[in-house]
Amino acid sequence: MEGGFGSEFGAAGGGAGGKLDPGLIMEQVKVQIAVANAQELLQRMTDKCFRKCIGKPGSSLDNSEQKCIAMCMDRYMDAWNTVSRAYNSRLQRERANM
Repeated sequence: MEGGFGSEFGAAGGGAGGKLDPGLIMEQVKVQIAVANAQELLQRMTDKCFRKCIGKPGSSLDNSEQKCIAMCMDRYMDAWNTVSRAYNSRLQRERANM
């Protein structure tokens, strides 16, 4: 992903006369933000579940650690999705009231 950010924006300005397409740039920014959010979610989930489930790091996970991690990640994603739905719903209500 490194280095791709600038080159992607350069592609938005290509074509006739090198004019920038603000709509295309905005879509690329949205994609970059979504990717960054997904990476942050994965990192946080990994950190929290590792700390919760892995008592003594070793070369492999035992059965209870595997189950703990699977359940932890499921709960984390469920909570994330619940918060995301509530946040999006609130945004839509507030936009409708503007």
